[in-house]
Amino acid sequence: MRLVVTGRAGQVVASLLEAGQGLEGVRVVAVGRPELDLARPDTVFDALAASRPDIVVSAAAYTAVDQAEDEKDMAFAVNAAGAGAVAQAAARLGVPVIHLSTDYVFDGTKDGAYVETDATAPLNVYGASKLAGEQAVAAANPRHLILRTAWLYSPFGRNFVETMMRLACDRDEIAVVADQWGNPTSAFDVAAAILQVAARLDGDGDFDAFGIYHLAGSGEVNWSGFARQVLEMSRAHGGPHARVRDIATSDYPTRARRPGNSRLSTARFGSTFAWQAPDWRLSAQRVVSRLLGKGKGDAGGSFAGSDRL
Repeated sequence: MRLVVTGRAGQVVASLLEAGQGLEGVRVVAVGRPELDLARPDTVFDALAASRPDIVVSAAAYTAVDQAEDEKDMAFAVNAAGAGAVAQAAARLGVPVIHLSTDYVFDGTKDGAYVETDATAPLNVYGASKLAGEQAVAAANPRHLILRTAWLYSPFGRNFVETMMRLACDRDEIAVVADQWGNPTSAFDVAAAILQVAARLDGDGDFDAFGIYHLAGSGEVNWSGFARQVLEMSRAHGGPHARVRDIATSDYPTRARRPGNSRLSTARFGSTFAWQAPDWRLSAQRVVSRLLGKGKGDAGGSFAGSDRL
């Protein structure tokens, strides 16, 4: 099975490439710019065709949530038109597409975890562009699986866990919002789930349960609780630590509005694919260890980057 994933450096791409190493009968291939550029839909088909996929994983996206408020055209070009072009190319090649989406398609006002059939109402440009991408993917390829995930983190690139540990190198206290709730989701777990889905698609010619699924870590927490847990894990392994001070969303204004509730029910995914993510604390422990250089690969020990959350 040849799994072709769009993008070269994203968290899920890096995790898929790692997870696919050594798996018998599985080859994970990443294709991205300049050969495949979602902002240039004319590049998509030829790049995917040359990669000879059995399944396409549509992971590349415009993910600068606040910047998207000022770059709406680019966000929609990549996340909507670009995603649609990937799905259309997969359809022309006769293969299914697994497309990654986001909790930000919801407005966060529901009391409880969102299910796939709940009404969407994005609060920001990024969420609106991803919702448009879902619609474009569904229209372009009937053999689509849209996986909405949330609060993604990993040892790769910029994300909340990396940011907390980096800031703790220089600060005694970090202020983190306490009135936004969700399911922290490790990119390692998303990669494992995608491989489970791909194996099902590859081995079941009669599979017909296409559509939208929620895929997120098990368990819920607010951002400040997530930060505390991560920094306690870091301290336990001799890494950086700082106190966490709870603040309200209104105390930390951002260009784009965030949903207060990002909790996703993964019951449908678990029932269909017989897979559930581990408790988020276990998954976070693995990533913290990697960032501290105590696990596989060379991602450990690097906290360079922006000093903004």
